[in-house]
Amino acid sequence: MKNIITISRQFGSGGGTIGKMVAQRLGYYYCDKDMILRAALESGSLTPQEIHYYDEKVPKEFGFGQSLFDFYNKPLDERLFKAQTEAIKKVAEKGNCVIVGRNANIVLKEYDRTLHVFVSATEHFRIERMKNEMPGVSEDKVRERIRAVDRTRKKYCKHYTDTEFGNAMYYDLSLKSSTLGIDNCVDIICRTAEL
Repeated sequence: MKNIITISRQFGSGGGTIGKMVAQRLGYYYCDKDMILRAALESGSLTPQEIHYYDEKVPKEFGFGQSLFDFYNKPLDERLFKAQTEAIKKVAEKGNCVIVGRNANIVLKEYDRTLHVFVSATEHFRIERMKNEMPGVSEDKVRERIRAVDRTRKKYCKHYTDTEFGNAMYYDLSLKSSTLGIDNCVDIICRTAEL
């Protein structure tokens, strides 16, 4: 039985919804971006404004001239990534959890009893889904937003984990919600977790 499930997803593919449904069905704790950021905030080394500003942004400067051993001299977003990483590990150590986003699949790659899932979908499916989430926003703007978030996630993943976002090599299971449907994705994840 896998009692730590991570879900990475393309923006608009329904990965968050799938994660919530999986957690509910299995009776697992659900942990998403907001909960991870809240835990990072509780670490006490960052302010809410700092967390909001630097969330999922790749630094323009890597901070190469700064000591790697001095946490407080690192660029702020490096500190945020470290705080998020620690928050993810704390949740995982308790087990029976579904963690969505934040490169949790890489953060927890050495953990036992894990199932790492990637959820993708066609652009058309994602646009239609997000039009419902973003009422009054034109289809072109929705498309722009989807592409921008995907680019940011890829850069963030590459910068902080030196891996490729969405590459099947880093996941145990890859599902296309536009083909399978949300409910079938939930069924597949739950059945796979029980192996």
